[in-house]
Amino acid sequence: MTAAIRSLATRRIRVPLSRPWGPDVRDLSLVEVVVEDSDGAQGRGFSWTPSIGAAAVEAHLANDIAAFALGRDADAAALWHPLWAHLHEGGSGGITTIAMAGLDLALWDLAARRAGLGITDHLGRRHDTATVYGSGVNLHYPLPELVAQAERWVEAGFEAVKVKVGSPDLADDVARIRAVRDVLGPDRGLMIDANQRWNLEQAERAIGELSAFDLGWIEEPLRADDLAGHVALHTRIDVPIALGENVHTRYRVAEFIDAGAVDLVQPNIVRVGGITPFLEIAALATSRGVDLAPHLLLELSAQLALALPGDHLVEAVEDASFESLGALASPSPIELDASLARTTGQLGLGLRFA
Repeated sequence: MTAAIRSLATRRIRVPLSRPWGPDVRDLSLVEVVVEDSDGAQGRGFSWTPSIGAAAVEAHLANDIAAFALGRDADAAALWHPLWAHLHEGGSGGITTIAMAGLDLALWDLAARRAGLGITDHLGRRHDTATVYGSGVNLHYPLPELVAQAERWVEAGFEAVKVKVGSPDLADDVARIRAVRDVLGPDRGLMIDANQRWNLEQAERAIGELSAFDLGWIEEPLRADDLAGHVALHTRIDVPIALGENVHTRYRVAEFIDAGAVDLVQPNIVRVGGITPFLEIAALATSRGVDLAPHLLLELSAQLALALPGDHLVEAVEDASFESLGALASPSPIELDASLARTTGQLGLGLRFA
Protein backbone atom coordinates (compact mmCIF):
# COMPACT_ATOMS: atom_id res chain seq x y z
CA MET A 1 0.00 0.00 0.00
CA THR A 2 1.35 3.41 -0.96
CA ALA A 3 1.92 5.84 1.90
CA ALA A 4 0.11 9.19 1.79
CA ILE A 5 1.64 12.62 1.27
CA ARG A 6 1.93 14.18 4.73
CA SER A 7 3.76 17.44 4.00
CA LEU A 8 5.14 19.56 1.18
CA ALA A 9 7.75 22.26 1.81
CA THR A 10 9.45 24.64 -0.64
CA ARG A 11 12.65 26.66 -0.74
CA ARG A 12 13.55 29.20 -3.42
CA ILE A 13 17.19 29.16 -4.52
CA ARG A 14 19.01 31.67 -6.73
CA VAL A 15 21.97 30.26 -8.69
CA PRO A 16 24.29 32.81 -10.36
CA LEU A 17 25.41 31.89 -13.88
CA SER A 18 29.16 31.90 -14.45
CA ARG A 19 28.46 32.60 -18.15
CA PRO A 20 25.45 34.96 -18.36
CA TRP A 21 22.87 33.93 -20.96
CA GLY A 22 22.36 37.58 -21.86
CA PRO A 23 22.32 41.03 -20.25
CA ASP A 24 19.11 40.19 -18.37
CA VAL A 25 19.76 36.50 -17.59
CA ARG A 26 22.55 36.32 -15.05
CA ASP A 27 21.12 33.69 -12.72
CA LEU A 28 18.74 30.75 -12.57
CA SER A 29 15.95 30.26 -10.06
CA LEU A 30 15.12 26.91 -8.47
CA VAL A 31 12.25 26.01 -6.18
CA GLU A 32 13.27 22.98 -4.17
CA VAL A 33 10.36 20.79 -3.09
CA VAL A 34 10.59 18.40 -0.14
CA VAL A 35 7.80 15.86 0.27
CA GLU A 36 7.35 13.67 3.31
CA ASP A 37 5.00 10.70 3.36
CA SER A 38 3.01 9.20 6.22
CA ASP A 39 5.84 6.74 6.95
CA GLY A 40 8.33 9.59 7.39
CA ALA A 41 10.19 8.97 4.12
CA GLN A 42 11.28 12.05 2.16
CA GLY A 43 11.73 12.87 -1.51
CA ARG A 44 13.24 15.98 -3.04
CA GLY A 45 12.41 17.55 -6.38
CA PHE A 46 12.63 20.96 -7.94
CA SER A 47 11.04 23.42 -10.29
CA TRP A 48 13.27 25.57 -12.49
CA THR A 49 12.91 28.93 -14.21
CA PRO A 50 15.83 30.63 -15.97
CA SER A 51 14.66 34.20 -15.48
CA ILE A 52 11.04 34.83 -14.42
CA GLY A 53 8.23 33.08 -12.60
CA ALA A 54 9.91 31.53 -9.55
CA ALA A 55 7.73 33.40 -7.03
CA ALA A 56 4.56 32.35 -8.86
CA VAL A 57 5.76 28.74 -9.08
CA GLU A 58 6.51 28.63 -5.36
CA ALA A 59 3.13 30.16 -4.52
CA HIS A 60 1.32 27.61 -6.72
CA LEU A 61 3.12 24.76 -4.97
CA ALA A 62 2.52 26.11 -1.48
CA ASN A 63 -1.16 26.79 -2.07
CA ASP A 64 -3.17 25.06 -4.81
CA ILE A 65 -0.87 22.07 -5.31
CA ALA A 66 -0.30 21.36 -1.63
CA ALA A 67 -4.02 21.72 -0.88
CA PHE A 68 -4.84 19.09 -3.51
CA ALA A 69 -1.97 16.68 -2.83
CA LEU A 70 -1.87 16.40 0.96
CA GLY A 71 -3.44 13.17 2.13
CA ARG A 72 -3.33 11.53 -1.31
CA ASP A 73 -1.16 8.54 -2.24
CA ALA A 74 2.50 9.41 -2.73
CA ASP A 75 2.44 7.91 -6.23
CA ALA A 76 3.69 10.31 -8.90
CA ALA A 77 2.11 8.62 -11.91
CA ALA A 78 -1.29 8.18 -10.21
CA LEU A 79 -1.39 11.77 -8.92
CA TRP A 80 -0.24 13.69 -11.99
CA HIS A 81 -3.34 13.61 -14.20
CA PRO A 82 -5.92 14.31 -11.49
CA LEU A 83 -3.77 17.21 -10.29
CA TRP A 84 -3.44 18.63 -13.80
CA ALA A 85 -7.19 18.32 -14.36
CA HIS A 86 -7.72 20.22 -11.11
CA LEU A 87 -5.26 23.00 -11.98
CA HIS A 88 -5.48 23.49 -15.73
CA GLU A 89 -8.30 26.04 -15.80
CA GLY A 90 -5.60 28.41 -14.52
CA GLY A 91 -3.45 27.50 -17.54
CA SER A 92 -2.67 24.11 -19.04
CA GLY A 93 1.08 24.72 -19.20
CA GLY A 94 3.64 27.29 -18.13
CA ILE A 95 3.45 28.06 -14.41
CA THR A 96 1.01 25.16 -13.95
CA THR A 97 3.25 22.40 -15.28
CA ILE A 98 6.51 23.98 -14.05
CA ALA A 99 5.10 23.98 -10.52
CA MET A 100 3.70 20.45 -10.90
CA ALA A 101 7.19 19.24 -11.80
CA GLY A 102 8.49 20.06 -8.34
CA LEU A 103 6.04 17.67 -6.71
CA ASP A 104 6.31 15.01 -9.43
CA LEU A 105 10.10 14.91 -9.21
CA ALA A 106 9.99 14.76 -5.41
CA LEU A 107 7.62 11.77 -5.53
CA TRP A 108 9.79 9.93 -8.07
CA ASP A 109 12.83 10.65 -5.90
CA LEU A 110 11.00 9.27 -2.87
CA ALA A 111 9.97 6.11 -4.73
CA ALA A 112 13.45 5.43 -6.10
CA ARG A 113 15.05 6.02 -2.71
CA ARG A 114 12.57 3.65 -1.09
CA ALA A 115 13.63 1.04 -3.65
CA GLY A 116 17.32 1.71 -2.91
CA LEU A 117 17.96 2.71 -6.53
CA GLY A 118 18.92 5.65 -8.66
CA ILE A 119 16.14 6.96 -10.89
CA THR A 120 17.61 5.32 -14.02
CA ASP A 121 17.51 1.85 -12.51
CA HIS A 122 14.17 2.50 -10.81
CA LEU A 123 12.62 3.31 -14.20
CA GLY A 124 14.47 0.45 -15.90
CA ARG A 125 17.98 1.00 -17.26
CA ARG A 126 18.39 0.44 -20.99
CA HIS A 127 21.84 1.98 -21.55
CA ASP A 128 25.07 2.51 -19.63
CA THR A 129 25.99 5.71 -21.46
CA ALA A 130 24.16 8.60 -23.11
CA THR A 131 25.69 10.82 -25.79
CA VAL A 132 26.00 14.48 -24.85
CA TYR A 133 26.36 17.43 -27.21
CA GLY A 134 27.97 20.78 -26.43
CA SER A 135 25.64 23.76 -26.29
CA GLY A 136 25.90 27.44 -25.48
CA VAL A 137 23.73 30.51 -25.03
CA ASN A 138 26.10 32.46 -27.19
CA LEU A 139 24.34 34.78 -29.65
CA HIS A 140 25.73 37.74 -27.69
CA TYR A 141 29.31 36.42 -27.91
CA PRO A 142 31.70 38.29 -30.21
CA LEU A 143 32.95 36.06 -33.01
CA PRO A 144 36.38 35.36 -31.41
CA GLU A 145 34.66 34.27 -28.19
CA LEU A 146 32.30 31.98 -30.12
CA VAL A 147 35.25 30.41 -31.96
CA ALA A 148 37.06 29.88 -28.65
CA GLN A 149 33.96 28.15 -27.28
CA ALA A 150 33.83 25.83 -30.30
CA GLU A 151 37.50 25.03 -29.78
CA ARG A 152 36.78 24.10 -26.14
CA TRP A 153 34.00 21.77 -27.27
CA VAL A 154 36.36 20.02 -29.69
CA GLU A 155 39.05 19.75 -27.03
CA ALA A 156 36.51 18.29 -24.58
CA GLY A 157 35.67 15.55 -27.08
CA PHE A 158 32.10 16.46 -28.09
CA GLU A 159 31.04 14.90 -31.37
CA ALA A 160 28.21 17.41 -31.91
CA VAL A 161 27.51 21.00 -30.85
CA LYS A 162 24.71 23.56 -31.03
CA VAL A 163 25.06 27.30 -31.70
CA LYS A 164 22.57 30.17 -31.46
CA VAL A 165 21.51 32.09 -34.57
CA GLY A 166 19.11 34.95 -35.23
CA SER A 167 21.43 37.95 -35.53
CA PRO A 168 19.83 41.15 -36.90
CA ASP A 169 21.97 40.75 -40.03
CA LEU A 170 21.85 37.29 -41.65
CA ALA A 171 25.37 37.80 -42.95
CA ASP A 172 26.60 37.76 -39.35
CA ASP A 173 24.90 34.39 -38.74
CA VAL A 174 26.49 33.00 -41.89
CA ALA A 175 29.94 34.20 -40.83
CA ARG A 176 29.54 32.79 -37.32
CA ILE A 177 28.31 29.38 -38.43
CA ARG A 178 31.02 29.18 -41.09
CA ALA A 179 33.64 29.88 -38.40
CA VAL A 180 32.23 27.21 -36.09
CA ARG A 181 32.07 24.65 -38.89
CA ASP A 182 35.72 25.42 -39.69
CA VAL A 183 36.65 24.63 -36.09
CA LEU A 184 34.54 21.46 -35.96
CA GLY A 185 35.66 20.07 -39.28
CA PRO A 186 33.39 18.02 -41.55
CA ASP A 187 32.76 15.04 -39.27
CA ARG A 188 31.25 16.57 -36.14
CA GLY A 189 27.57 17.38 -35.92
CA LEU A 190 26.44 21.01 -35.96
CA MET A 191 22.96 22.16 -34.94
CA ILE A 192 21.57 25.69 -34.75
CA ASP A 193 18.94 27.30 -32.51
CA ALA A 194 17.04 30.47 -33.46
CA ASN A 195 15.06 30.74 -30.19
CA GLN A 196 11.88 31.87 -31.99
CA ARG A 197 13.54 34.91 -33.60
CA TRP A 198 12.28 34.54 -37.19
CA ASN A 199 9.02 34.76 -39.04
CA LEU A 200 8.27 32.26 -41.81
CA GLU A 201 9.91 34.23 -44.62
CA GLN A 202 12.99 35.07 -42.55
CA ALA A 203 13.35 31.45 -41.50
CA GLU A 204 13.11 30.11 -45.03
CA ARG A 205 15.74 32.56 -46.26
CA ALA A 206 18.11 32.08 -43.31
CA ILE A 207 17.95 28.29 -43.33
CA GLY A 208 18.41 28.30 -47.08
CA GLU A 209 21.78 29.99 -46.62
CA LEU A 210 22.85 28.27 -43.40
CA SER A 211 22.05 24.78 -44.70
CA ALA A 212 25.31 24.92 -46.64
CA PHE A 213 27.08 24.08 -43.37
CA ASP A 214 25.56 20.58 -43.06
CA LEU A 215 23.16 21.18 -40.17
CA GLY A 216 21.76 18.44 -37.97
CA TRP A 217 18.68 20.49 -37.10
CA ILE A 218 17.23 23.98 -36.82
CA GLU A 219 15.68 24.54 -33.39
CA GLU A 220 12.73 26.84 -32.70
CA PRO A 221 12.93 28.75 -35.99
CA LEU A 222 9.51 30.38 -35.38
CA ARG A 223 7.34 31.40 -32.45
CA ALA A 224 7.00 28.20 -30.41
CA ASP A 225 3.20 27.97 -30.61
CA ASP A 226 2.96 28.74 -34.35
CA LEU A 227 1.80 25.32 -35.52
CA ALA A 228 0.69 26.45 -38.99
CA GLY A 229 3.97 28.28 -39.56
CA HIS A 230 6.06 25.24 -38.66
CA VAL A 231 3.96 23.04 -40.94
CA ALA A 232 4.55 25.47 -43.82
CA LEU A 233 8.26 25.80 -43.08
CA HIS A 234 8.66 22.03 -42.96
CA THR A 235 7.60 21.84 -46.61
CA ARG A 236 10.06 24.57 -47.67
CA ILE A 237 13.36 23.46 -46.11
CA ASP A 238 15.47 20.31 -46.04
CA VAL A 239 16.97 20.82 -42.56
CA PRO A 240 15.16 18.86 -39.81
CA ILE A 241 13.06 20.99 -37.44
CA ALA A 242 13.47 20.58 -33.69
CA LEU A 243 11.28 22.17 -31.02
CA GLY A 244 9.59 21.47 -27.72
CA GLU A 245 11.27 23.37 -24.90
CA ASN A 246 8.33 25.79 -24.97
CA VAL A 247 5.63 23.22 -25.77
CA HIS A 248 4.41 22.38 -22.29
CA THR A 249 1.91 19.54 -22.62
CA ARG A 250 1.74 16.11 -24.19
CA TYR A 251 -1.32 17.25 -26.12
CA ARG A 252 0.48 20.13 -27.84
CA VAL A 253 3.47 17.90 -28.61
CA ALA A 254 1.08 15.43 -30.27
CA GLU A 255 -0.44 18.22 -32.37
CA PHE A 256 2.98 19.29 -33.71
CA ILE A 257 4.01 15.71 -34.46
CA ASP A 258 0.74 14.70 -36.10
CA ALA A 259 0.62 17.87 -38.21
CA GLY A 260 4.04 17.06 -39.70
CA ALA A 261 5.64 20.17 -38.21
CA VAL A 262 8.60 18.64 -36.38
CA ASP A 263 11.30 16.01 -36.86
CA LEU A 264 12.70 16.00 -33.31
CA VAL A 265 10.97 16.94 -30.05
CA GLN A 266 12.83 18.49 -27.11
CA PRO A 267 10.70 18.37 -23.97
CA ASN A 268 12.10 20.10 -20.92
CA ILE A 269 11.43 17.73 -18.02
CA VAL A 270 10.45 20.54 -15.66
CA ARG A 271 8.41 22.61 -18.12
CA VAL A 272 6.24 19.65 -19.14
CA GLY A 273 5.49 18.84 -15.50
CA GLY A 274 8.08 16.28 -14.44
CA ILE A 275 9.08 12.70 -15.14
CA THR A 276 5.53 11.37 -15.47
CA PRO A 277 4.55 13.46 -18.53
CA PHE A 278 8.10 13.35 -19.92
CA LEU A 279 7.88 9.56 -20.17
CA GLU A 280 4.49 9.87 -21.89
CA ILE A 281 5.96 12.31 -24.43
CA ALA A 282 8.91 9.97 -25.02
CA ALA A 283 6.53 7.07 -25.65
CA LEU A 284 4.46 9.25 -27.99
CA ALA A 285 7.55 10.25 -29.99
CA THR A 286 8.63 6.62 -30.29
CA SER A 287 5.19 5.55 -31.47
CA ARG A 288 5.20 8.27 -34.14
CA GLY A 289 8.79 7.62 -35.30
CA VAL A 290 10.01 11.06 -34.17
CA ASP A 291 13.38 11.56 -32.47
CA LEU A 292 13.64 13.02 -28.96
CA ALA A 293 16.41 15.00 -27.29
CA PRO A 294 15.73 16.32 -23.75
CA HIS A 295 16.15 20.07 -23.27
CA LEU A 296 18.74 21.29 -20.73
CA LEU A 297 18.89 20.01 -17.09
CA LEU A 298 21.89 17.79 -17.85
CA GLU A 299 21.98 15.89 -14.54
CA LEU A 300 18.32 14.91 -14.82
CA SER A 301 18.04 14.55 -18.62
CA ALA A 302 21.01 12.19 -18.86
CA GLN A 303 19.61 9.87 -16.20
CA LEU A 304 16.25 9.64 -17.95
CA ALA A 305 17.82 9.18 -21.38
CA LEU A 306 19.50 6.04 -20.04
CA ALA A 307 16.07 4.59 -19.28
CA LEU A 308 14.53 5.25 -22.71
CA PRO A 309 14.56 2.91 -25.70
CA GLY A 310 16.81 4.14 -28.51
CA ASP A 311 19.62 6.66 -28.42
CA HIS A 312 18.86 10.26 -27.44
CA LEU A 313 21.24 13.22 -27.51
CA VAL A 314 21.48 15.10 -24.20
CA GLU A 315 22.25 18.82 -24.04
CA ALA A 316 25.20 20.13 -22.00
CA VAL A 317 25.28 23.94 -21.90
CA GLU A 318 28.81 25.11 -21.17
CA ASP A 319 29.32 25.91 -17.47
CA ALA A 320 25.58 25.59 -16.75
CA SER A 321 25.19 22.17 -15.13
CA PHE A 322 24.12 22.24 -11.49
CA GLU A 323 27.51 20.79 -10.57
CA SER A 324 29.54 23.37 -12.48
CA LEU A 325 27.42 26.18 -11.00
CA GLY A 326 28.17 24.97 -7.48
CA ALA A 327 24.47 24.39 -6.78
CA LEU A 328 24.79 20.84 -5.44
CA ALA A 329 25.36 19.86 -1.83
CA SER A 330 26.16 16.25 -2.77
CA PRO A 331 28.05 14.47 -5.57
CA SER A 332 26.56 14.78 -9.04
CA PRO A 333 24.42 11.85 -10.20
CA ILE A 334 26.26 11.81 -13.54
CA GLU A 335 29.81 12.10 -14.81
CA LEU A 336 31.03 13.03 -18.28
CA ASP A 337 33.77 11.28 -20.22
CA ALA A 338 34.19 13.30 -23.41
CA SER A 339 30.75 13.08 -25.04
CA LEU A 340 29.45 10.21 -22.89
CA ALA A 341 27.42 10.56 -19.67
CA ARG A 342 27.24 7.84 -17.00
CA THR A 343 25.47 7.62 -13.67
CA THR A 344 27.50 7.72 -10.45
CA GLY A 345 25.30 5.56 -8.24
CA GLN A 346 23.41 8.24 -6.29
CA LEU A 347 20.04 7.23 -4.87
CA GLY A 348 16.83 8.73 -6.22
CA LEU A 349 17.36 11.72 -8.47
CA GLY A 350 20.72 12.27 -6.79
CA LEU A 351 20.14 16.02 -6.65
CA ARG A 352 20.54 17.76 -3.30
CA PHE A 353 20.88 21.53 -3.54
CA ALA A 354 23.19 23.66 -1.43
